[in-house]
Amino acid sequence: MPQRLYSCTPSRLNSWLDCPRRYRMTYLDRPAPQKGPPWAHNSVGASVHNALAAWWRLPRHERTAEMAGTLLLRGWLTDGFRDAEQSRRWRERGREMVERYVADLDPDDEPLGVERTVATRTDRIAMSGRIDRLDARGPELVVVDYKTGRRVLTSDDARGSLALALYALAASRVLRRPCRTVELHHLPTGQVAVWEHTDESLRRHLARAEQIAAEAARADEAFKAELPADRVDEVFPPRPGSLCSWCDYVRHCPEGRRAAAPKDPWSGLAGEEP
Repeated sequence: MPQRLYSCTPSRLNSWLDCPRRYRMTYLDRPAPQKGPPWAHNSVGASVHNALAAWWRLPRHERTAEMAGTLLLRGWLTDGFRDAEQSRRWRERGREMVERYVADLDPDDEPLGVERTVATRTDRIAMSGRIDRLDARGPELVVVDYKTGRRVLTSDDARGSLALALYALAASRVLRRPCRTVELHHLPTGQVAVWEHTDESLRRHLARAEQIAAEAARADEAFKAELPADRVDEVFPPRPGSLCSWCDYVRHCPEGRRAAAPKDPWSGLAGEEP
């Protein structure tokens, strides 16, 4: 029988790589275990992403820095903040962030895609994902990913990103144009981390994705075959470490609770006291 393709997103692959137990709770357990409280840094990130996407969808004459700030204020998400005052302060930071970023953009330089879904398949996987922004620069495409976290990013982050490499491959195949350059745009600092892939480096990322998918697919099949309870942790082992503090399912994971102290929902915000 032909091998069934493993349907995935880069997030699903990275979830398996990070922690098979979290992968199981996220994608396989039904009903899914209850998550912890929402994170404030995710609210900031989603608010900024939504404002920038909406800005590019405006008529050309409305694409001003002030309008970007207005869109951020209109769509501000309040989940995860300590209180209304903290949310207000970060809403103002978010407004300044998008206005500063947009001030350096050419509103006439229309992207080929905003929140663009791309997909590709091999003889092993069927991958899809959504790109924050897809630019056309000369004959080539460039994948742009917005980041709002506190950590400043480098070209090594862009080079090592499995998601960006898969987006580049999928965009190239969908639009039939070369796509090797990937960029991480860090809005808090305005820095851009760039990496230009080669055909060989993209093939390596794809091979890595297929290897991860093969492992996850075997675990999926075992789960669907009604895996005995005493073998669940064997097939979906936890990988406890410092990242457990940020896991949505840490309350259901004794190993994770022992590995790292829980974080407050606003702990991911730069410069905020616990």
